[in-house]
Amino acid sequence: MAGKKILIIDMDAASRSFVGAVLQKEGYQTLEAASGREGLVVAWRDRPDLLIIDPDLTDLPGETLALRLRQDARTAHTPLIALSSDPQPARIRSALDAGFAEYLVKTAQVVPSLVETVNRLLGGKALVKEAGGRLIVFLSAKGGSGTSSLCANIATNIALYKPDSHVAVVDMVLPIGSIANIVGYQGDLNLVSMAELPPETLTPEFFRNNLGAMAPWHFHLMAGSPDPESANRLKVGSIADIINTVQSAFDYVLVDLGRSLSRISMPLIESADLITLVVSTDSSTISLTKTVWEYLQTKGVEASSMYVILNRAVGLEGLTKAEAEKIIKLDINKSMPHQGSNFALANNQHLPFSQKFPNNTTVIIFRDMAKEMAELADHRLRKS
Repeated sequence: MAGKKILIIDMDAASRSFVGAVLQKEGYQTLEAASGREGLVVAWRDRPDLLIIDPDLTDLPGETLALRLRQDARTAHTPLIALSSDPQPARIRSALDAGFAEYLVKTAQVVPSLVETVNRLLGGKALVKEAGGRLIVFLSAKGGSGTSSLCANIATNIALYKPDSHVAVVDMVLPIGSIANIVGYQGDLNLVSMAELPPETLTPEFFRNNLGAMAPWHFHLMAGSPDPESANRLKVGSIADIINTVQSAFDYVLVDLGRSLSRISMPLIESADLITLVVSTDSSTISLTKTVWEYLQTKGVEASSMYVILNRAVGLEGLTKAEAEKIIKLDINKSMPHQGSNFALANNQHLPFSQKFPNNTTVIIFRDMAKEMAELADHRLRKS
């Protein structure tokens, strides 16, 4: 991380100088700007690795500045930290919605939090690799692809294929989680409430003892946000530590990201032992998947990290496997046959597909996928 450039945008010269001195002691190079417009010029000219912005700028509000940075290819993916004197929840939400990765309030105790946040955002790829468990993330380019159902059922089959292993599923679909409804979880603990607990509480033992044990499914669940209002309270800065600790507690951790490519999900995607990309057969989803894959490649993701599932969630119509592969330019590992209302029926009864329809040939496909994915994740973990 040493040598990374950080741009500090703040009207207060003393504040810029103080923050700059703190970061220079950590080995970072610092740049300064006294206004929003000056900050845009410096950001686009000097390409810093991260920006720290006081959003209370008179010439260009922080939210507007963030949006303009996000709209330009040169800074579209550069992490932004808001460092503000305004502690109001409404201001915090508006800043995060505009594209800030973190919102820190200027207090006498903010320095350790600022240093930790900077180090984490600039060292995201190392966050998860230190833990022992295999990390498998699930994502799709468009909603309605059946990602959550596949994630839950594959987790069950990994647990059955590896009976001596402990499996956990983390629901990070925002703003409303989806796996709790599939598996019938009714507890109060979820991703949002756990992120609000004191960090010292979140030990491997805590997660082993408190994540919901879903008996028919053979895995433990960290439920997602129960509603959009709760999602607005999510402490984004705690996510990496939570996932890291869950990996220490379980042998396989499957994270359902839904269709999220964001400041929250990208460090997990980049650190995953296996990335499961779920594709629907309609042309619009295929086109969006192509865009997602092209973007992931710019972040250093390789084809060997991918496991692609073509899921006929809607119906028999749509593109073939060969047609989809030609467009996406990525091999598809498995094709799921259309199941009509079978998935909905199993989900409504909170049962794994293999338990509800044990004689269906799709059960064999689930077993094959679970075996292949577990072995691929094991192989990549050993290599790392």
